[in-house]
Amino acid sequence: QVYLADSGGGLVQPGGSLRLSCVASGSTFKITAMGWFRQAPGKQRELVATLTSGGSPNYADSVKGRFTISRDNAKNTVYLQMNSLKPDDTAVYYCNAEGYVITSMVRGSAWGQGTQVTVSS
Repeated sequence: QVYLADSGGGLVQPGGSLRLSCVASGSTFKITAMGWFRQAPGKQRELVATLTSGGSPNYADSVKGRFTISRDNAKNTVYLQMNSLKPDDTAVYYCNAEGYVITSMVRGSAWGQGTQVTVSS
């Protein structure tokens, strides 16, 4: 099993920046990809950015050029650097991990508890 603790959200003015962090813990789960999703009020959860263990990032079109996902394998941590924030970026941001249980090879996923990002003047 894997546990994810995400943090770093807050209130920021348009054009500002925030960095989200997500720490993964759990020794029986092999993570193959980590990423960030977001859910705004009244909308479905959507992908923001993902990063595979091989290092290939994938971004939603709406955040390309503004957000950067990165990972520190030694700390089991994934980051989301968000620059040039817009009011449309306001949402609860969730960390996600995909992988498999080492002993059984059964695939699974996990979610963080979410962190609120509000972009407003």
